[in-house]
Amino acid sequence: MAARKSTATICPFPAQARLPAACEACHVRGHTVCKSLDAAGLHQLDAISRHVRFERHAALVEEGAPFTHVFNVVSGLIKTYKLLSDGRRQITGFLMPGDFLGLAGLDALPYTAEAVTDVEICRYPRGQFESVIRSHPEAERQMMDMAHRELAAAQDQMLLLGRKHADERVAWFILDLARRAEERGEPHSDRIELPISRADAADYLGLTVETVSRTFTRLRKQGLFDLPSPHTVLIRDRESLGELAGGEGG
Repeated sequence: MAARKSTATICPFPAQARLPAACEACHVRGHTVCKSLDAAGLHQLDAISRHVRFERHAALVEEGAPFTHVFNVVSGLIKTYKLLSDGRRQITGFLMPGDFLGLAGLDALPYTAEAVTDVEICRYPRGQFESVIRSHPEAERQMMDMAHRELAAAQDQMLLLGRKHADERVAWFILDLARRAEERGEPHSDRIELPISRADAADYLGLTVETVSRTFTRLRKQGLFDLPSPHTVLIRDRESLGELAGGEGG
């Protein structure tokens, strides 16, 4: 008599090939350096990671502190800024889900990073993180690409602050947020959720709060975008907005 075939399902992968539970549930994994890692690499990262939550306005790291960890933003919004000698604050950037903090490889932090909203991050010891990434060439290449984009963003802001007109700066800012939404795979990049205060926008754009508010109102009246709520921008005329920003439209 022929032996009966077993009806049990055979898993095609060994148990260790399954993703860590935290990585399986992570909605930004496909938009970070983690997407280039196989299951083994993700297990290596998971073993050295710590999931940390910060409340709104909490400082994650402060300017001048030793650069001991790398951070991956899982949810929320972070702003980075420097305090100038006269007491003014210059915001240098905003970090969103999928962004990394600490890829530049500096020995000390050149800015303070503060939570704009409640924030969740994955935090990795810098040396151990770099060791894992170096053992996975594709992830190492992607990390270098991200570091280059971080440098390009800093150069873009230098150009932004050199522009004469507030209209150009605000138009560029809105289109840059839309571009980043597209990179994160968001389905409606013309609708930008903007949990950024006018004061923070002003400190990023090198303008006064009053000028930022007047400029938003003026561009809205011109039909370039709507403001359905204080923290939502709905782009209506991307082409004109791009022309105003200096050829940044799409």
